[in-house]
Amino acid sequence: MTGVLERGQTTSEPVAGLLARVLGSTSELRIEAFDGSRTGPEGAPVTLRVRSPRALARLVSAPGSLGLARAYVTEEIDVDGDLYTGLRAMSEVTLHSIPRREQLWLARRLLPYWREHRMPPPELEARPKGLLHSKRRDSQAISHHYDVSNRFYEFVLGESMTYTCAAYPDADASLETAQATKYELVAAKLGLKPGMRLLDVGCGWGGMVRHAAREHGVRALGVTLSKEQAEWAQAEIERQGLADLAEVRHLDYRDVPDGVYDAVSSIGLTEHIGKANVDAYFRAMQAKLRPGGRMLNHCITQPYKPDHRNTDPFIHRYVFPDGELEPVGTLVTAMNEAGFEIRHSENLREHYAMTLRDWGANLERNWTDAVAEVGVGRARVWRLYMAACRLGFELNNIQLHQVLGVKLNEDRSAGFPLRGEHGAY
Repeated sequence: MTGVLERGQTTSEPVAGLLARVLGSTSELRIEAFDGSRTGPEGAPVTLRVRSPRALARLVSAPGSLGLARAYVTEEIDVDGDLYTGLRAMSEVTLHSIPRREQLWLARRLLPYWREHRMPPPELEARPKGLLHSKRRDSQAISHHYDVSNRFYEFVLGESMTYTCAAYPDADASLETAQATKYELVAAKLGLKPGMRLLDVGCGWGGMVRHAAREHGVRALGVTLSKEQAEWAQAEIERQGLADLAEVRHLDYRDVPDGVYDAVSSIGLTEHIGKANVDAYFRAMQAKLRPGGRMLNHCITQPYKPDHRNTDPFIHRYVFPDGELEPVGTLVTAMNEAGFEIRHSENLREHYAMTLRDWGANLERNWTDAVAEVGVGRARVWRLYMAACRLGFELNNIQLHQVLGVKLNEDRSAGFPLRGEHGAY
């Protein structure tokens, strides 16, 4: 079979066969293309449909995960069946991109498509401006991801409005139970007690702030660079009658006054600050604590020393612009050198895979409303992102660590019990 191009151009190999060579052959995946070609078993649970020659032009211009993502977001490629299952079948490409040798092989064969059908990148891609990790640029990057629509996030995150890894007490626990368990785990590690002052940096929609105030009688301040998050969180604090203890401000963590807090929680912020700022970040957090105060840092990490690419190009362009992930050892060293004594660390990567599974199920259940709220392109970005990240955690391509440190008292005591409270450390 010959694949037919517009304006009479031809390529010697069918489109489905070209892609099958790169994506691999598996019983779980069938490929069907606009030129009538197809590969893979008819009974495969997932069918990848290449609907337009523009999809192939995108693969030439951005080989690997970014090209595939661009084609999926623009509906030039579609997936019949479960997207997560399809990505798992293509995991070598979706997680590690196409090897250079295969990139060159594919580019040569798809060059006619690129010449005929090349398109600019979708408008949904982030283009933050200014000095990397300056306050202005960080604000742009956070706004791109979080100031989408609070209503959309309600569809995806559920009642807790919590956009960080949950902690499942058992395999059958609900997402809401797991998020409450995560907040209680953080509270136990920090040793929260009535009357304490908690600073929650990168607080999102204020879940940890509300939990600390409601369950532990703590005076809690949360700060976030997302204006929409801050407005939603403060309204929810007032709705729940917690305004005498809890507050969320639209504020950069660098602008929070020093030296007044008993505990600091940082849940999902470190990924956004950049490697060059990690040391200064932990010094700033240490300066905000009283002697004997504790800090819990909860963030996505890499299981290996990062190469020149800090994040997957799809994630960088569509989801977390300017995001940078570090190995947990880098973070532990930075905390230690900032004056924290490290008391505990644990990896929750399986829990994040389960969290993403449940977020993805929420999105599918609310798909029609989600598309109506933010458009089909952005909804497809989130569908792809959550399925791909779930796979990344399952295959240990990324991890999630909680690291607990303490600012020692003047006599160098840590104020910790000999064994952990509630099994927390």
